[in-house]
Amino acid sequence: MNTLEQVCYDLVSPMVEDLESLSVKTLPSLDEKEIILMVYAKSEDIARLIGRQGSMASAIRHTMSVLSRSENKRISIKFESY
Repeated sequence: MNTLEQVCYDLVSPMVEDLESLSVKTLPSLDEKEIILMVYAKSEDIARLIGRQGSMASAIRHTMSVLSRSENKRISIKFESY
């Protein structure tokens, strides 16, 4: 796991009930200045991570964007359920 994956995993892991199903992967991007992170978990946990009207997802994305600025890259975080 690279640094951004590990930080994202550590950020979302307290919010999920089933840690066994949680995983964070980096996907390739056509833009070299963009990092795409996929967060996979069970559907109940994904609903919790997205939150009402996307408020939790927005907070997670904002927190991770602070870290990605140190590498001069833009980060996109997508949530997917099993």
